[in-house]
Amino acid sequence: MSGFDPGRYGERIEELLRPRRLAPLDQGRPNPSTRGLLAALADAQDFLGKPVRDPRMADACRAGIWLYHDFLEEAHAISQEITSTAGRYWHGLMHRREPDFSNSAYWFRRVGNFPIFDELAEAAREIAGDDPPEWAAFLKNSRWEPCAFIQLCEQALEGKIPAVGLCQKIQLREWELLFDYCYRAAVGYE
Repeated sequence: MSGFDPGRYGERIEELLRPRRLAPLDQGRPNPSTRGLLAALADAQDFLGKPVRDPRMADACRAGIWLYHDFLEEAHAISQEITSTAGRYWHGLMHRREPDFSNSAYWFRRVGNFPIFDELAEAAREIAGDDPPEWAAFLKNSRWEPCAFIQLCEQALEGKIPAVGLCQKIQLREWELLFDYCYRAAVGYE
């Protein structure tokens, strides 16, 4: 479905992104077996498998990988230091997972429109299928609506709608698209 290949990001990243996993909608439990590998990324100039051209975007990749393994505190510390729109996006994702939905919405309002939104909207429509339930009607839209997705995650997490699996699949695709965007910007190719 996604075409996301961890192998294209270098050995260190591939090791951290296999196996592919659906993260919980809440903070989850940090994976202690990855802590050392994650911490080592800060000291490695070549952790992306290619020379880094934009250190800010490399930091965005690091924030994303910490988040991938449910280390929200570390992801937060990195993302809040990144002043770019990508940093705000990772910051918003982290708060959505915390879960601090109103804070997440604040950060997504600061993100505005983002280059992955069209592809994410298309992926969400594909994941939801041809006839999503009424409570997920926004997924039919051609534009991605991050605040509507935050509300969907909140309702699913609270047990108000049966959408945990759907949200997790969309959340994973969102993570993959954002990570790939940041990676390409960090190493300087499209």
